[in-house]
Amino acid sequence: MSAKTLQIGDVILPGRVLIAPMTGVSDLPFRRMAHKLGAPYAATEMVACAEMQTGRADVARKAQLGDHDGLKIIQLVGRDPQHIARGARLAEEMGADLVDLNFGCPAKEVTGVLCGSALMRDLDQAERIITAALTATSRPVTVKMRLGWDDHNRNCAELAQRAESLGVKAITVHGRTRQQFYKGEADWRAVAQVKQAVAIPVIVNGDIVDLDSARDALTQSGADGVMIGRGIYGRPWFADALNTALNDNAPLCEPEAADRADLLVEHMQASLDFYGAPLGLRMFKKHLGSYIEASPHHPDPLVRRQDKGRLCRLDDPAQIETEVRALMR
Repeated sequence: MSAKTLQIGDVILPGRVLIAPMTGVSDLPFRRMAHKLGAPYAATEMVACAEMQTGRADVARKAQLGDHDGLKIIQLVGRDPQHIARGARLAEEMGADLVDLNFGCPAKEVTGVLCGSALMRDLDQAERIITAALTATSRPVTVKMRLGWDDHNRNCAELAQRAESLGVKAITVHGRTRQQFYKGEADWRAVAQVKQAVAIPVIVNGDIVDLDSARDALTQSGADGVMIGRGIYGRPWFADALNTALNDNAPLCEPEAADRADLLVEHMQASLDFYGAPLGLRMFKKHLGSYIEASPHHPDPLVRRQDKGRLCRLDDPAQIETEVRALMR
């Protein structure tokens, strides 16, 4: 297998740079853009299994896999093995290529109901959830976790070993504990413990925002690939650009400001088409702000933030397009 690809069960990823599941970011319009621009892997937002079958509009939208040409990955979260089993079965029926289980979300509303990273305090329950998913679907199952609940309970290697023994095909590790949330720095060296403990692919996650951090994360962890989160904000091309730079040992190449404006407008229209108006514009504004802050149209980040604030106050898509093109010409 070429180092330029990554095999997870019977699925071959055409690259080693994965886009993380991100609530409020990795919706279907975003994932379509990322896949169109060459992303090897882009997962859905975290989907709550307990609500997946209720038909709630917001949950159904999060779970939509779409008709794009890229791999389709759905991430499930829950504590009840029966709910997880139904979610995994439904994911396969919807066309998922991979099913990812969330044992890493640190949000209080998630851990408060004993889901996400709270499961790293109950590895037996985590095993039951993994078994339920594996039994319910023929698709490869993967797990995303943290280093542990806190610095006194870094049990990622143990959970990874248990997951592998049950049949999980890949592990992603965010290099922080749950109690760190997103503070401090990701400990990529600690992810090496997981890499040494299992034979399946290990993906390193946390603070990977550019080429240097990606190279350092791979070197320190020994991981097989990287997963990017906030580094993709306003840059749906970044996964492909980073993958190319890593493979070719070359500089990172990103679009000029005018080309980014074209992609921004295309993404905005895709959001309007998917959600309808005015919800589509409201959902897109988080992306709009990220595009502007990441844009090279002005070297001063303060000016970019001011531009972001002004544009995000507009409620007419046509006016936004006009001003964006003038700003980023």
